[in-house]
Amino acid sequence: MEEKTFFAYEDVKVTSSRFISGGQTFAMSNVTSVKAFEQKPSRFGGIIFLLVGLGFVVKEVLLGVPSVESVIFGIVLTALAALYLYKQKTVYHVMLATAGGETSALKTYQKEYLDRVVGALNQAIVYRG
Repeated sequence: MEEKTFFAYEDVKVTSSRFISGGQTFAMSNVTSVKAFEQKPSRFGGIIFLLVGLGFVVKEVLLGVPSVESVIFGIVLTALAALYLYKQKTVYHVMLATAGGETSALKTYQKEYLDRVVGALNQAIVYRG
C-alpha cells in the first residue's frame, strides 16, 4: 500500500503509516485511538497574589494615612499578578493510545491546529482499515 499524506506542517506529518511530531515517529499500525486533551493552567497562585496586592492598596486607603511604599508595593504586586494571569495559556495535547499505553505526542497552544492534526490522525486510522 502506498503511503498517503494527510497532514504536513513544519515538523509534524501524518501519513497512512507514520505520525512524526517533534523528532518522534509513531507507527500508525500501533495507534488504536487518538484524542485531544485540553490542559488549563492553574490560576490559583496568580489570584492569591492579585488579592494580596489589592489588599495592600485598599488597607492603606481605608486607614486614612496611606504609606506611599505600601501603596506602590500593592500596585506593583497587583500589576505583576494581572500580567501573570494574562500570560497563562491553555495547552492542547494530542493523546495517542497504543498497546503500550497512552502518550502525549504533540503539545500546542493553538486549538485549531490541534483539531487539524487529530482529524488527520483519525483519517489515517480509518484509511488503514
